[in-house]
Amino acid sequence: MNEHVTLGRRLAAITLDWLACYAVVAALSGGIGQMSPNRSPSILALFYIEVLVLTMLQGASLGQKIFGIRAVRFVDGGALSPIHVFIRTTLLVIVVTALTYDHDGRGIHERLSGSILKRV
Repeated sequence: MNEHVTLGRRLAAITLDWLACYAVVAALSGGIGQMSPNRSPSILALFYIEVLVLTMLQGASLGQKIFGIRAVRFVDGGALSPIHVFIRTTLLVIVVTALTYDHDGRGIHERLSGSILKRV
């Protein structure tokens, strides 16, 4: 479990998570045609909850699980604590922190939470 996760795999996983949340909100709104433009906060809230809860429970969101990646502690590759997951997820929804990478392939949200994505 020592291979870096590519940007393409990261984007595919987060896109799948977002689309899943979009589909749930659309279904609860009566369908895509019935959704009002002000549903974006609902989608973002569901996305936040989905990523937070699934990462706490299994170390990966739905999209990450499907694309074979997992969030772990940077220092030793162990499971993240709930506070690490909370920091990581909160900063993830502030998009700029997820798009700025260092030489280890970690975004700001990962550096500040002490985490990294690894292939499984």
